[in-house]
Amino acid sequence: MSERTVRVTVWGENVHEREEPAVRAIYPDGMHAAIAAGLTELLGDEVQVRTATLEQHEHGLPQDVLDNTDVLTWWGHTAHDRVSDEVVARVHQAVLGGMGLLVLHSAHYSKIFKSLLGTPCDLRWRNDGGRELVWTVDPAHPITAGVPNPIVIDAQEMYGEPFAIPRPDELIFISSFAGGEVFRGGCTWVRGAGRIFYFSPGDQEYPVYHHPDVKRVLANGVQWALPRLRQAPAGSPESPVGWWE
Repeated sequence: MSERTVRVTVWGENVHEREEPAVRAIYPDGMHAAIAAGLTELLGDEVQVRTATLEQHEHGLPQDVLDNTDVLTWWGHTAHDRVSDEVVARVHQAVLGGMGLLVLHSAHYSKIFKSLLGTPCDLRWRNDGGRELVWTVDPAHPITAGVPNPIVIDAQEMYGEPFAIPRPDELIFISSFAGGEVFRGGCTWVRGAGRIFYFSPGDQEYPVYHHPDVKRVLANGVQWALPRLRQAPAGSPESPVGWWE
């Protein structure tokens, strides 16, 4: 693989931040901006980060942006139904062609995640601000590098089993919560030539994306998900631009 800057696009709804003062106080520039800043902080010159949001034309994800994205991160919650099916299909094809995808927190219910996994992706949840412990299951996996075991998140929304996903290719993290629930909160899959990493911590009501250990997981996830092969999926007329050789 050639060595060059990894191109990351951080996508977020940017709805809670614009409409809810309490969320805006935590993320004044949006959760997408906080995630992007964390990647830049930890990866420096290794990464080139842009952001895209729901309200932009084509949700900020026209074909040329995806053609020039090595890894896409996706956070959504309250506006899954407002995401264009055309854009979802475009992202789906890009993942099959090799683009990496990080799916974050409530994006478990996004159109793109459900379309790639082929299951409802339902789960149990409770939001009372309890403590979450994120336990490493696979300490040899590169996504866990430099991450304490467990990651301690003082306040977070609870996600619990059963989680209606296909069996993960790799189970990286399991979370436990103050109420006794457990959750497969760090999982990977491969679809086509693309790598997918789901990481559950990150409710908008808590400063989770400012947490140094969460930032490290996301930075590791980007490095893990970068393309090993980039190609137009079978039957696709698109020819990706500047993809890994």
